[in-house]
Amino acid sequence: MNKGTILIIDDEEDLRKLLTKLLALEGHRILEAGDVKSAQEILNKEDLQVVITDVKLPDASGIDLIPRIKALDPFTEIIVLTAYGNIHDGVRAIKEGAFDYITKGDEDNKIVPIVERAMEKAQMQQRIEQLEKKVEEKFNFENITGDSIILKEAIDIAKKVAETDAAVLIQGETGTGKELFAQSIHYSSNRKSKPFVAINCSSFTKELLESELFGYKAGAFTGANKNKKGLFEEANYGTMFLDEIGEIEISLQAKLLRVLETNSFIKSGDTKTTHVDVRIISASNRNLEEEIENGNFRPDLYYRISVMKINLPSLRDRKEDIPVLIHEFTKFYREKLNRNIKEIEPGFIQKLEAYNFPGNIRELRNLVERAVILTSGYTLKEDVLPTELLLNKPDISASSSKENYRLDNLEKEHIIKTLRLVDGNKTKAAEMLGIGLTTLYRKLQSYGIE
Repeated sequence: MNKGTILIIDDEEDLRKLLTKLLALEGHRILEAGDVKSAQEILNKEDLQVVITDVKLPDASGIDLIPRIKALDPFTEIIVLTAYGNIHDGVRAIKEGAFDYITKGDEDNKIVPIVERAMEKAQMQQRIEQLEKKVEEKFNFENITGDSIILKEAIDIAKKVAETDAAVLIQGETGTGKELFAQSIHYSSNRKSKPFVAINCSSFTKELLESELFGYKAGAFTGANKNKKGLFEEANYGTMFLDEIGEIEISLQAKLLRVLETNSFIKSGDTKTTHVDVRIISASNRNLEEEIENGNFRPDLYYRISVMKINLPSLRDRKEDIPVLIHEFTKFYREKLNRNIKEIEPGFIQKLEAYNFPGNIRELRNLVERAVILTSGYTLKEDVLPTELLLNKPDISASSSKENYRLDNLEKEHIIKTLRLVDGNKTKAAEMLGIGLTTLYRKLQSYGIE
């Protein structure tokens, strides 16, 4: 079993052979080079975890080789062989980034444990990098499914703001993918290697939420037996996602505002200021401007968290994306649940396209999962959908105002929704509606909308 690949660089062939034999017995794959030139050829084509190099080589210094190795792969660990008593070379090697050094003559006793530690560190770093790449790929904007103009507008704004540290407010109904957008912004930013910390503000009382966000010192209150680090500290140099920020009580909003203004706060029971560098992304399914009017949300906090606003459309406002979402979710659950589904009946898609999805994408995902579980054959059919969905019909009974179904009222409602999605930008709204700007102004005037 190959435990990892090691390159030995030394012009003494006997020493190379001895080290090769010793380390090969430990299960490692060993490569050899007698000088820097031949070593460079191996470095350029091989995936190495550990390099063992002599200081004095025929065509260069082994210490000068360290930055070149690290430039090719920063996670390759380097062990330097020094002449007896020459501590200066060992110290220089460590400063250049070597893992450790061994004095020649001591290699028989020390080489194996040092190589094992170096190998373990290199492989751990490589695994972490691979995991980080997978996370970045998972939360890439390209993986947000949908081709509707409304969704692409939101993605375009998110891509642009991801390049900055600006505070972002994501608004949309429950289930529209607000956290997915927040994660995509984080993993597309220069903070992507730092923590992404999410908290649902509606899940805690005021006291518990304050403790979760800011932490406390031991003895701050009854039951505080030890120091607690808050989520702001956990997210330092990274991103904090405050989901359902509209649920925070107004008295706690003042402390949150101070953090945004000063990047600092004082924990409960502490006398010292804690400093943090955290990017804030907030989300709400409430209309925060209405909450301000009702006295439930501080206007100064609102302006701090909404430097850039992204409005996510409901699924019923982008029904053209439903078929592609159905196919994506079917593929995912087919593989996860080991089902042999090969096709989707048109009626299955049509029934879902006719549904209004109060739970948005989350509800669609759950419906597809349920359908995959209930399907025993090769085809997803509409008969596996819930009965209430199959019987779903528009309500035009007397209890529902028939005024709502007048063509002009439907047009008015659609224009208002579009304006909300683009934060009132009439030029963008006209473009999305496929009408001229003058026509839009004329219609708004006829509806009594400024």
